Amino acid sequence: MILLGLLWTAEAMAAGGLGEHLTPAGAERDASADGRIPAWQGGLNTAQFRLAGNGTPLDPYADEQPLYEITAANAQQYQDQLTPGQIAMLKRFPETMRLPVYPTHRSVGVASTVALSAARNAANATLVEGGNGLKGFSGAIAFPLPANGLQVIWNHLTRPRNASYSLMSDSVTPLKNGRFVRMSSRQDLALPQPVTDVAADNILYYFTYRMTAPSRVAGDAIVVHETLDQVAQPRLSWVYSAGQRRVRRAPAVDYDTTGPGTAGLRTADSRDMFNGAPDRYEWKLLGKKLLHVPYNSYRLASPDLRYSELIQRGHLAPGPTRYELHRVWEVVATLKPGARHIYTKRHFYVDEDTWAILEADVYDQHGELWRTTAAHSFYHPVGQVAVNALEVTYDLKSSRYHVSGLVNEQQRPYVFNLATSLSYFSPGALRSFGVR
Repeated sequence: MILLGLLWTAEAMAAGGLGEHLTPAGAERDASADGRIPAWQGGLNTAQFRLAGNGTPLDPYADEQPLYEITAANAQQYQDQLTPGQIAMLKRFPETMRLPVYPTHRSVGVASTVALSAARNAANATLVEGGNGLKGFSGAIAFPLPANGLQVIWNHLTRPRNASYSLMSDSVTPLKNGRFVRMSSRQDLALPQPVTDVAADNILYYFTYRMTAPSRVAGDAIVVHETLDQVAQPRLSWVYSAGQRRVRRAPAVDYDTTGPGTAGLRTADSRDMFNGAPDRYEWKLLGKKLLHVPYNSYRLASPDLRYSELIQRGHLAPGPTRYELHRVWEVVATLKPGARHIYTKRHFYVDEDTWAILEADVYDQHGELWRTTAAHSFYHPVGQVAVNALEVTYDLKSSRYHVSGLVNEQQRPYVFNLATSLSYFSPGALRSFGVR
């Protein structure tokens, strides 16, 4: 399966698209031989959804029951379809941790604009020298026919997103006893296309992050211009401290610097599972495999689920989680000789239908498994993209964890297709963001 993209390239180019065996995003269209992975039939459509009062989709599979549950007692039976991090968590919490596994649904649709850009990129997109940027790329999905691990990671970085959206969400970092303080923020992201009054060379997207609670951090904000080639042009970022009433450049929001508000449990380049420059690692594609991954996690976004029910000692409450068996691309990143990062090896599992990293394991300087991260995603019909109900990082050394992107207790978490301008993502806008 390692050479899957190469084997289909000739056929796809001859057909003027991605070929009859692939979806418009580059995934395998057909069902698996054993039938456990169904054929892709276009994903869910808007008629199949109803929205909750806060705008999150209600679970279209609410009537389903788990096919089975994976626990510490039976994990060996499924070990070929589990990540090392999942196995480690089951062993760490044998009495309370479990993975409820449901029928597999390929629910993610592909917007027509994404299909067109993916086909165009298949013919035109290439890596710049060193692999740290792209040439001939536009839209989404740089390499729908990937030939190596770095191209798969670039597909994650360029995966389909709504052109411009706002997310109101919460994050928590529970103590070992399960107690936590809720932190709230607003995030805005826009691709270059909908941003007015700008010619965006080497810009992947614009991003703002502003804290809204608790009061001690409310008003703190950051603006980021995410560049395609961050080696040639590092990401541009500015921060505003409401306490100091000062805007300043933030040149170190990258690589293994500590992510703000994460209690040191997540690095800057681990937000969104992986972001930023890939230059410090060698990337190896191991091919595809079947894996139990969090998927169709509508219950985790439901306003009926309170954080006090979800956040428990050691890990998330397993009851509302949903795992399915899916085909994923398996990529290993190994730190280059002489390069610096607290993670010497990173193992990523990338969903074939969305190109999103759903599971990631990272290793310390001694080669020991340190942290494991999962993105619990679902397809949002309004934005026509897959979004995360939450992202959770478990630290196996400290037995603590960090959860970001929680939306259950937000009144209106998702707003898509915002009208934006470059001035909104400028350093000067930070002061207005930071008004308490």
